Parts: sequence; structure tokens; C-alpha cells
Amino acid sequence: MESFRTRVTPWLLLLPAMVLLVTFTHWPALATVWDSFFSTAKKARPSHFIGIENYRSMVQDDVFWQALWNNVIYAVGTIPLSIALAIAMALWVNSHLVGRGFLRLAYFTPTVLPMIAVANIWLFFYTPQYGLLEQITQVLGLPSHNWLGDKSTVLGALIVVAIWKEAGFFMIFYLAALQQIPPTLAEAAALEGASRWQYFRRVLFPLLMPTTLFVLINALINSVRMVDHIFVMTRGGPDSASTLLLYYIYQVGFSFLDTGYAAALTVVVLAVLGLVAFFQLRFLERRTHYQ
Repeated sequence: MESFRTRVTPWLLLLPAMVLLVTFTHWPALATVWDSFFSTAKKARPSHFIGIENYRSMVQDDVFWQALWNNVIYAVGTIPLSIALAIAMALWVNSHLVGRGFLRLAYFTPTVLPMIAVANIWLFFYTPQYGLLEQITQVLGLPSHNWLGDKSTVLGALIVVAIWKEAGFFMIFYLAALQQIPPTLAEAAALEGASRWQYFRRVLFPLLMPTTLFVLINALINSVRMVDHIFVMTRGGPDSASTLLLYYIYQVGFSFLDTGYAAALTVVVLAVLGLVAFFQLRFLERRTHYQ
């Protein structure tokens, strides 16, 4: 009887979490895969099985490829800079600095703001003729520029917003990791004559690699799921220059009401994220933990 309780008790403790995980994660994912093989139901025509037709349409969809390419640029632009800025901020506020509590609060404040509020703040910054950036360019004698209305600058403008929003969030993880590193390592490095850069590159950064792997996965997910600021600031324009994958899925599913095609797009996004996460965990984790 005691052996039976020992075996069953852990599963009973895991049961609530497993039910929530299956209900809100696994089952919707499987349902989305199933729906991707069916057409969208219309008033006079019910949904029917069409096989891989939605995926064939995706291959010929220029907007999808534009959104995919935009998302690649968006990820490459946000992930490295957000992580580098988070490490720099964590190193600064972790040092013995006057007012470091205020600095931590200032860096973390953008994280707690709703993305809709952040988008409206930066929308004011980017407003032609009246925005903050326009006031600065006028003082410097530079010509006026529509940052969100120009295809060559709109994606970069959105990348800046994402970095401003996310860097403070990632800083918290790096700050927690830095506080777990014994100060004796820095003292030993100083005795050996190592410079600050050598100590960071040879000692500190390798010890931060587990945190970096965790942050990297979260940053990758964030680069795909960001949609709020696009909805407020650009709505994917101009000419789909700022359309990202999740926003395009939103458009197809809720604006064009093509749920079958939206399901197929979602499956592709999940597959890409799964492959990238597998690569990170399979190949990077071994180096992260020095195995």
C-alpha cells in the first residue's frame, strides 16, 4: 500500500498542471494541425477536407514570404541587441553604485507597461512634424522624415520599440545570475592581473551562459509573438513592409475570416519555432553546461 501511494502521489501532484497544459497548449496545437487540412466554412458551404491545399497556397503567397523575411530581420535585429543591452545594464546596476535601486526601477519600468501603452508612446515619438524625434531633427537642422510611413525605416523603428521594451525584462534574469556568482572570482582574477574585459570574457560570460540560453529562447518566442505594437503603430504597412508572421495570421484569421489558411500558417510558425528550440537545446545546451 505504501509503495502504491509513493508511485501515485507524484502523478496526483502533477495532475492539475498537466490538465492545464493539455487543455490550453497541446490540444489547441493538435486542433490547429487538424484544421489546417480543411477549408474555411462558409454560409452556404460547410468545411471539407482539402489535404495540403492550404500549404500549397502558402508557397504561392507573396505576403507570407514578405512577412517571413520581415520576421527574420526583426529577430536578428532585436535578439542580439536586447541581450547585449540587458547584460550591460545588469553589470551596471549590480555594481556598487549610488542610486542603483532607482536605476533598476527605471530599466525595468518599460517591461511592466502594457504593449498598447508602449506603442502609443512611441507612436508620438515617431509622429511626423510633431513627434519627439521630429523636434530633435529640427533642432539639428535635419529634414523631416516619416519613420513609420517609409518602407526603408518602418521595420527598424519597430525593432527599437521592441528592444526598449524587452531589454529591462532580460536584465532581471542576468542580474539574478550575477548575484549568484561568488565575488571571490573577481578578486582572484584581479590578483592574476586580469583586466575587466578579460574577467568578463573568460570568467563572467561563460558562467552566464545558462541564463543566456534561457533568455535566447524567450527572445526568439517574443520576436514571433509580437503583434500589439504593429496593430497600433503600422497595421503591417506600408505595403506589408512591417507585417510579421503573427500579425499576418491575425489578418487572415480575423480580418479575412480564412480560418483554414490561418491554421496552416500557425502550424508552420509552430514548426519553425520547434526546430529552432530543438537546435538550441540540443547543440547549445551541451556547450552551455560544459559537457
